[in-house]
Amino acid sequence: MTVDLSKTVNHKDIHELLLGAVSPRPIALASTVDLDGNVNLSPFSFFNIFGSRPPILIFSPSRRHRDNTTKHTLENILQTREVVINTVSYSMLEQISLASSEFAKGVNEFVKSGLTETRSDLVRPPRVKESPVSFECKVLEVKSTGSEGGAGNLVICQALIMHTQDAILNEHGKIDPWKADNVARMGENYYCRANGESIIEVAKPLIPVGIGFDLLPPEIKNSAVLTGNNLGRLANIDRIPTPDEVKAFSQTFNFDVIGQKDHTDRIGAIHRYAQGFLAEGKVKQAWLLLLSAPYHS
Repeated sequence: MTVDLSKTVNHKDIHELLLGAVSPRPIALASTVDLDGNVNLSPFSFFNIFGSRPPILIFSPSRRHRDNTTKHTLENILQTREVVINTVSYSMLEQISLASSEFAKGVNEFVKSGLTETRSDLVRPPRVKESPVSFECKVLEVKSTGSEGGAGNLVICQALIMHTQDAILNEHGKIDPWKADNVARMGENYYCRANGESIIEVAKPLIPVGIGFDLLPPEIKNSAVLTGNNLGRLANIDRIPTPDEVKAFSQTFNFDVIGQKDHTDRIGAIHRYAQGFLAEGKVKQAWLLLLSAPYHS
């Protein structure tokens, strides 16, 4: 399917396609107040971090599709130029979904959702006690991307204070993703949970840089077993093992553990065994095994 976004008339369809395609998206649970001190709380999944010096967060309370009205969050921010951006954990998911209801102006979503107000240090809007992390922010700019329903309003915020629950930190004072247990927004009614096997670790590209995909030996690059992820990890090595290293490995490794000694798919079996090394982060062992394969097939 190909959709010409410049010509499609049904903007609701475009909206749904975009939300399904660009996902998962982190959630900003934004707390604001108006000039009279009335508190508002609402989640937004058009959200991310855009710099650390200074620390910049941006989220977008878009104009409503059905009637082109703006949200109370945006109206409050334009009045006070302050917001607290709270992150969302799995334990809060149903409550933040409830907070997204379109309550009348002046209704406190903290009360409706059962979440707890906590006094902020520098800004007027309260923090959410249950949130793993809260950022007290001043609003630098609000940039409108259009005047019709569905148009964005980019709220560019500078984080002044970051509050982090001690319970989500590891022994090094870093945020542990398993303890944070964040959720993210997807299309339609779907969310995803960043925990368990859904959290994966990928080594950053090497410095000096890895050899790259193009320098993989053909017998490895054209493997019927190894996936693009496998090959990408193999290509993130600064040098290919030498023939002497391969020979030394071949003399000590017990190839009988791989099985299929007389089978025509011996190379495939070796490549599958190398996948196990890669899954364990043993990239050099995977390389040595793969380079040894032609001599033990």
